[in-house]
Amino acid sequence: MPESPTRTENHFWHLSSDDLCKQLDCGPHGLSAAEAAKRLDRYGPNSDAPPSVEGAMRAILRRLLEPLSLILLVAGIISMLTGDQIGGLIIVLILTLSIGLDTIQEGHAVRAAEILRRSVALKAEVRRDGAFCQIDVEHVVPGDVLRIRAGDIVPADALILQSTAFTAGEAALTGEPYPVQKRAGPAAGPDDTSNALFRGAVAQTGEAIALAVRTGRDTVFGAAASALAEAQAPSPFERDLREFGLVVARATLALALIVLTMRVVFGRPVMDSLLFAVALAVGLTPELLPMITTVTLSRGALRMAGRKVIVKRLASIHDLGAMTILCTDKTGTLTSAEITLARSLDAAGQDDPRAARLGAIAASLGGDRGSLDAALVASRPDAADHWTLAGRQAFDFSRRLGSVLAINSEGPLLIVKGAPEAVLELCTRRRSGDNVSEMDEDARLAAMARVHELAGEGLRTVAIASRPWPGSPRDVETEDETELTFEGFCAFADPPKPTAAAAIADLARSGVGLKILSGDDPVVVKRLAALVGLNAERVLSGSDIAELSDEALAVQVQSADAFGRLAPDQKSRIVKALQASGEVVGFLGDGINDAPALKAADIGLSVEGATGVAQAAADMILLASDLEVVADGVEEGRRTFANILKYVRMGASSNFGNMLSMAVASIALPFLPMLPTQILLNNLLYDLSELGIPFDRVAPQATAQPQVWSMTHLVRFAAVMGPLSSVFDFLTFGALIFLFGASPDEFRTAWFIESMATQILVIFIIRTNGRPWHQWPDPVLSASSLIALLAAMIVPFTPVGAWFGFVAPPPIMMGGIALLVAIYLGCAELLKPFAIRARRKR
Repeated sequence: MPESPTRTENHFWHLSSDDLCKQLDCGPHGLSAAEAAKRLDRYGPNSDAPPSVEGAMRAILRRLLEPLSLILLVAGIISMLTGDQIGGLIIVLILTLSIGLDTIQEGHAVRAAEILRRSVALKAEVRRDGAFCQIDVEHVVPGDVLRIRAGDIVPADALILQSTAFTAGEAALTGEPYPVQKRAGPAAGPDDTSNALFRGAVAQTGEAIALAVRTGRDTVFGAAASALAEAQAPSPFERDLREFGLVVARATLALALIVLTMRVVFGRPVMDSLLFAVALAVGLTPELLPMITTVTLSRGALRMAGRKVIVKRLASIHDLGAMTILCTDKTGTLTSAEITLARSLDAAGQDDPRAARLGAIAASLGGDRGSLDAALVASRPDAADHWTLAGRQAFDFSRRLGSVLAINSEGPLLIVKGAPEAVLELCTRRRSGDNVSEMDEDARLAAMARVHELAGEGLRTVAIASRPWPGSPRDVETEDETELTFEGFCAFADPPKPTAAAAIADLARSGVGLKILSGDDPVVVKRLAALVGLNAERVLSGSDIAELSDEALAVQVQSADAFGRLAPDQKSRIVKALQASGEVVGFLGDGINDAPALKAADIGLSVEGATGVAQAAADMILLASDLEVVADGVEEGRRTFANILKYVRMGASSNFGNMLSMAVASIALPFLPMLPTQILLNNLLYDLSELGIPFDRVAPQATAQPQVWSMTHLVRFAAVMGPLSSVFDFLTFGALIFLFGASPDEFRTAWFIESMATQILVIFIIRTNGRPWHQWPDPVLSASSLIALLAAMIVPFTPVGAWFGFVAPPPIMMGGIALLVAIYLGCAELLKPFAIRARRKR
């Protein structure tokens, strides 16, 4: 049984039809029904394997087994077992809500693959047993001979055997905005696919007979579906959160075991020591982190919705803020995806509206309504007024030109438009302004040089010629298209959006680089890169990428900003190469060919009006297809991260320091420095104080550069601010014992008040990298913090305080505590720049 060429082998369009027929063991007349059935068993159906679907319970279990989730679950259960049912239930409820929200967000990749499969043609026309017949597209096999007509979706990757005026729309596959002419014959070069058809492309005009070479998952289209079916790698936010959870788990377990062991060694009661160690572990657990994270990201999603961005995966908001490189497709993102007339030139290359006016008359009266004709009509909507159509010859793809006979009050005029090389061969004269001169070979060469010059500027040209019609009106024939006067060129462009260059500059100032990853011609990509302010000196093509190893590609992508004629898997290779260099990569695309890269990127962005596949594969959908919206999203992502980081910093400073102090005191003192119930109350009030963090304001400097988690920086922060808190705790211990002679109950009460004051008030210090009085907190954060602090101050002086073992401290003791708290806050402000000095650099 023959083997079907796969995507990893040489491009099949480099082979002749005879070679392919030998390789596939078939002939140009198709297969028999019996042979097709054997091949269907061998190769499988011409469809994409359905993705493995993760059930809801498995998804929940996967999230529950994350280190931070396990810590919270154990802390909640232990809290309930040790008598704090309310606190334990709150922890478990927060965890349940967090996991539930994350689970609801999943599944879009499965839906994307399903949309991808359903977008393929349901029927295909193949030659079986010598005659063409309709079959289900899933039954197409390598070796089948296909007949594809205008309007059909190409059912397989195939080599054209013969064609008649055939063009295919490959915009969703390659990014090429123009219909692509397809014809039989050898490929002109490594990037030439004019003799090949690709599954998922749409036939625009004409008819083609083609040999099916690849089917199902071996097709370019199938590669996109396979990529969507693969399990998604953890995002940067998820990886960082997991790492943070592991750090917290190790610190919590180590501290609890040390305290328990040391107290038992020193002969303290085992049960009291166990309960204290458990309470200490609960106090170290950041049980509000899932809630803070979810609320902060949800508020970010609501704000981004107001900025015309739909967020499908909450964690992607953080990832957008962490993004250092944005890769984007060209068509529809940097450009408007609407072909426009850029220039109208006479035969001498001077700007002159005559060529465009004649072209618009021909397009209005007898054009094919393609994108170029639409651009001509749009540029001169009234050009055909007072003209009538007397005859035409439709565009002939083999001759690459078409013509119309138009009549107005001045008489009939034959207008011919088409490919420059085809039209110029028919011209004997040329017009420059009002002058008409002979068209010799030098003039033709000069005109073709001008075509190449315009192509270097990313412009596509159509030549216009005309001549007066000598006889009575009739349909135009080929013999009539002679002795023409060359009128000039119409040059077309897919121009960059007016806001593209400014948005790219804004992203650059924010620390986000941009790279163009396009399936379009490298010449066009180079021109666009120059227009939007990117480095256009070097453009890597798909053939260049194919020759590079992954290691070499990781080096090359650092110095190139533009890539052209890329296959879908090459886009994802570039994304992965950038990730291997430590970049956080976003990808903005709207076509089927963008789906693998959207999947591979840390943050996938699509736009309204994109293919269903691209939208389903993306993490966010931009309702306004504009890079300015991305820049706004980057700022929002950094704002949410800054508020999440405030909570983490609080835990890494006073909370960690107080727990560390408590652990040391429990070993050194002859009594427990704080009862287990007092620790849990401390933890509850501390958590309540932080409920306003998601609503807090963020300083502009916090959103100026990409923001990511850094365990090194967090450890540094904790190593500076945590011990500072412990030092003041130890000063408090000394003052209470040696200065005030506090009893154990007075000691616990006074230290409870001091620890609550330092833990809560320090948020106003560490919430900003600058001076706290330069940027005031949001009223919601101020209210939640001060209400929790007020409760901590009042409880010991109420009957409720007796339930927790509190007694009312004397006024002089409270004055000493207030002085220590004030000095602590001053020292925290002085040491803060040193604690946060290390910054992530790129």
